[in-house]
This record gives sequence, C-alpha cells and structure tokens, in this order.
Amino acid sequence: MTRSSPNAGLLFALASASLYGFNIVYARMASFAGASGSAIVVYRVFLMLALVAVVALVTRRSLKMAREERGTLLLLGVATALVGICYLSSVAYIPVTVAAVVFYTFPILIVLASPLVEGTRLTPALLGVVAVATIGVALVVGPAFGDLDWRGLALAFGASIATATQFFAAARCRRTGVVAKVFWIHLLVLPTAALISWTAGQLVPPSALAAAPFAVAMTIGGYLFGFVLQFLALGRITAVAAGIIYCTEPVVAAVSSTLILGESMGPLQIIGGVLVLTAIVTNVLLDQRRHKDAPLVPIAD
Repeated sequence: MTRSSPNAGLLFALASASLYGFNIVYARMASFAGASGSAIVVYRVFLMLALVAVVALVTRRSLKMAREERGTLLLLGVATALVGICYLSSVAYIPVTVAAVVFYTFPILIVLASPLVEGTRLTPALLGVVAVATIGVALVVGPAFGDLDWRGLALAFGASIATATQFFAAARCRRTGVVAKVFWIHLLVLPTAALISWTAGQLVPPSALAAAPFAVAMTIGGYLFGFVLQFLALGRITAVAAGIIYCTEPVVAAVSSTLILGESMGPLQIIGGVLVLTAIVTNVLLDQRRHKDAPLVPIAD
C-alpha cells in the first residue's frame, strides 16, 4: 500500500488525457492506410492482457482482486466495454464531431451525480468550471449539427454515461492493485471487442495492421500507457476532478492533428482550447485548496 497524492493524481490524469489525444490522431493516420479501427481495438486489448501478465510475472504482482471490490471491478469492466461499443457505434449514424461533443457531456454528468455518489457539495465555482470546460470542448470540436439520427445521439450519450460510471467506480476501487485492475477489466473487454469486430466483418489477421506500422504502434502505445495512467490517477483524485482534467483530450487531439496531419485550427477552436485550459487550472487551484489539510489516503498500486 502507498499513500495517495492528489497532485500526483492530477499529473497522471493530465498525462493520460494527452496520450489519448495523440492516440486519436494516429488512429486516423492508420485508417488512412487501411488499418481497421475495430481490429486495432481488439489487438491492443489482447496486447494489454499479455503485457500485464508479463509484468505481473516479472514483478511478482498479484492479479487477485480485493474481495470487497469484486462487484466494483465487474462494473468497471462492463462500463469500459460499453464506452468503446457505444462511442464507436455512434459514428455510424452521426458525424464524429457531433458524437465527440455529446460524449464529452460526461464531466457534467459526473458533477451532477457526485453529491449522490461521492457526497460532493455542488458549489457555484465548481459548476462554473464545468460549464466553461464544456463550452471550450464544444468550440474545439466545432460540430456542424445537421440531420442527426437519434440512434447515434443515444449511443454517444450512452458512452458518456458509461464513462461517468467508469470514473466513479475507478475512484472507489483503491484496494486492488493497478496491475490486477487493468488485467480483469481487459479480460471483460476482449470478448466484447472481438464480437463487435467480427460482426462488422473487420476482424482481420494481425498482419493486416502492417499497412501502417508506425501509426498502429503509436495508437496502441498511446492507449496502453494512457489507460494505466488513467487508473493510477483515479485512485488518487475524485471523479469530478478527473472528468474536468480529461477535457484536455480533444484539445490535444485538435492541436496534434494540426501539427501532424496538417489540419487547421480556426479562431473559435483556439478560444475553446484556452477555455478548457482555464477551467482545468481553476479546478486544480480549487482542488488544492480543498485538499490542503486533508490526510493522504492509502491505496494499492
């Protein structure tokens, strides 16, 4: 057991969100080369399981889950699977940008549900931070709302609910080590991802990913490290703080796509990025004030 630090949790969350942002850009590059997105999802989950097993063997980390957290881990696995299923399925009915804006309502859901789940007091400052972050994300993504299919909207919002559930569950799962958490979560995600890819006719052999080796490697690597850092963060900070920090993901994706893919950012996107960063800095300052005299909580790494 180690002692949790909110500051370390915030840094882990920021690094994780940034890696996820880079991951999206390289996933797009891989798709340009013909590498199937759903196939990448299956193989990255499979690779995660293999790597976790090796790490557990080498470091002699236990893969046992804390008895009292079995239900929480089951909920985490189901929620993680639903995030991918709903989000990836939503773009079959609505534009990616619209799906992203609907998906990033999860920080609002976390804040609104936090009084019931975590006993957090809703303050005007906290509500203001969430509002600014949400407006910033909407400006960064900049969707053109047109003829929208209700099925796509429902799936994207379902992914948002699943993400909020994932954050709350992960923040309460402190006694099971990160290695064990990552292993059991992905053990639940793998069959789900494989079934979706097979149903879509995109479950191709691993050799098919050689069409874009660098982009695929960056996509898988960004996910692997981002996921581990996410669960290191969620053992140290509240779901509310993490939800706001993860609003940096679309900002990093937008900046990365400009630098790597040559896409352009308009004035509204730049303003949106500034709003998101402002919200995050404000929340960090508020969070430090709240935890200034709070004792460190023991957690399992």
